[in-house]
Amino acid sequence: MAVNRVPVLKRCRSLDLDPTFLGYDKKSKRTSARAGKKMSEYGLQLREKQKAKFIYGVLEKPFRNYYDRAERMEGQTGENLMILLERRLDNVVFRMGFARTRREARQIVDHKHITVNGKIINIPSYQIKAGDVIEVKEASKNIQRFKDVAEITAARLTPEWIDVDKENFKGTVKEFPSRDAIDVPVDEMLIVELYSK
Repeated sequence: MAVNRVPVLKRCRSLDLDPTFLGYDKKSKRTSARAGKKMSEYGLQLREKQKAKFIYGVLEKPFRNYYDRAERMEGQTGENLMILLERRLDNVVFRMGFARTRREARQIVDHKHITVNGKIINIPSYQIKAGDVIEVKEASKNIQRFKDVAEITAARLTPEWIDVDKENFKGTVKEFPSRDAIDVPVDEMLIVELYSK
């Protein structure tokens, strides 16, 4: 399995991205070597795609599959793509505050700590549906790691499309997120333009 080992702050600098969108509270004091340089239209489109891939931790082939699926769905392709990415199980675990970062959420899912509707799911890309109940499994609720994470993420705002009971490590997806509810700084129209060439 391919793993992205690029240092997070370095990648954020090159993509002109604030690390807080990834769950990191560190800041880089350096500036990108390309800062201030004019970018071509293709360069801007490519950067938006790389931004979306980096934020959600998706590699090129699965990302292309998400795009193809978004294109076949009703509505706007760009919005559909963002909603599909937001519905990934690892992202929903991150949004509920059960993990500090999406990378950590992915690991928690991988290690079989999460149940969906009472069934253990260890596939980070699993697509959550409206009405699904996501919970940290009973045996894992007493692990100190989850208690520590709960304290750190307590102040984080939970999106309105999710209901969370942080004390019991349980949450419900009320509905699919709308594009307005997704606070990710990505211009999905540039991604659509890139793929439709």
